Amino acid sequence: MESNIHPQSEPQIESGWLASVKRVESPNSDCRTDESDISLLVIHNISLPPGQFGGPHVEQLFTNRLNPAEHPYFADIAHLKVSAHLLIDRLGQVTQFVPFHRRAWHAGVSEFDGRSACNDYSIGIELEGTDLLAYTESQYQSLTAIARCLMIHYPQLSKERIVGHSDIAPQRKTDPGAAFDWAYFRSLMLPR
Repeated sequence: MESNIHPQSEPQIESGWLASVKRVESPNSDCRTDESDISLLVIHNISLPPGQFGGPHVEQLFTNRLNPAEHPYFADIAHLKVSAHLLIDRLGQVTQFVPFHRRAWHAGVSEFDGRSACNDYSIGIELEGTDLLAYTESQYQSLTAIARCLMIHYPQLSKERIVGHSDIAPQRKTDPGAAFDWAYFRSLMLPR
């Protein structure tokens, strides 16, 4: 299946939602303290169960429908109220869970550039993956197209303000991990 984000054409944002991507609204969001203060992009990774791809479990987690009896790992996380704005699966397909003008619950206890509570001013993007398994070309292409679009739509965002979860919560988090090729991603972000 081809990505639903095409790198040759800029994605469009309509009322906080990316046009032409799957939309599954998460109840795990709330109002930002300042909707005009979107100035950080945080890249995460997720796979449920860990190391397995392609199932419905991430969507179920973000919509509070994960069955704790379905896998031993789920018993520890099914109670969590978490979300991200976007999920990019291994094929580059994008699902949006929270509109950008709302606060998704992805960063937890976090700090960037001396400022805490990163959820207040960030957009969270989950890549389906693990810290140690290479991400796919389709994921890099979708992520790049989305990051470019977000920087145009939210001018406080910049390439310097695209970070990993490990950068804002280094004592707790390791994602997107050593497998994420920051140099390659930055090369994709260079002006065309």
